[in-house]
Amino acid sequence: MYYIFSSSALFAMWMSRVYLTAILLSTTLFFSPSAISDEVVAKDRQCVILLHGLARTSHSMDKMEQALLGAGYLTANIDYPSRTMKIQDLASLAVNEGLASCKSQSSSQINFVTHSMGGILVRYFLAKNTLSQLGRVVMLAPPNKGSLVTDRFRNEQWYKWLTGPAGQQLGTGKDGIPGLLGAVDYPTGIIAGDKHSPIDNWLAEIIPGEDDGKVSVEHAKVEGMSDFIVLPYDHISIMKKDAVIRQTLYFLKHGNFNHPG
Repeated sequence: MYYIFSSSALFAMWMSRVYLTAILLSTTLFFSPSAISDEVVAKDRQCVILLHGLARTSHSMDKMEQALLGAGYLTANIDYPSRTMKIQDLASLAVNEGLASCKSQSSSQINFVTHSMGGILVRYFLAKNTLSQLGRVVMLAPPNKGSLVTDRFRNEQWYKWLTGPAGQQLGTGKDGIPGLLGAVDYPTGIIAGDKHSPIDNWLAEIIPGEDDGKVSVEHAKVEGMSDFIVLPYDHISIMKKDAVIRQTLYFLKHGNFNHPG
């Protein structure tokens, strides 16, 4: 038995099949694991506040920021006047600016990545304030137990000019801010360096043990830290090194560093 269809009928049948296929494809895509996963990721809007070190600018954290953006984080790379104010004032100014920036991006969680004194600003702020959205903190070469360089040169005019009021507060004694802050009670990973650049050779000579040219490995540690790793880089450029960036991203995701072996 043969059925004869007109050209108009054949076209109508073909269009019906195309329409049905389109519906099936759209339904499959809407309920596929990848679509659901993307929706979850979109809701998990983590923001990272980046804080540079003393006598530096936000540009020193540009490479780190780009890596964070590439990994899907929102960022707030804060430039603050590190040489003109005390640590107490800098902490309030810089961290609050970062929080405002993250809030404006509708972030769900706040993380920090800091270099040198930037870590002290975060410690000071979190010692005085509760941050309900706080996630994880990565500190690069922080003088968590104070700076021996400050102890040695704090009364020199050139040091006062270079480091300003905050530089006077980074000593290891009882008048130093780092020693007054106590243990950290939030997920904190610390990366210390054990190499120093040629221009820091003379400073390294006054620091006992391993150091990065400005901060000793031992003085980078803080009670309560979640993890600690030493990498072969100097204080000046540690935040720009690929291995440091990889470890930073790893800690932000897992809460620990990717230790070799």
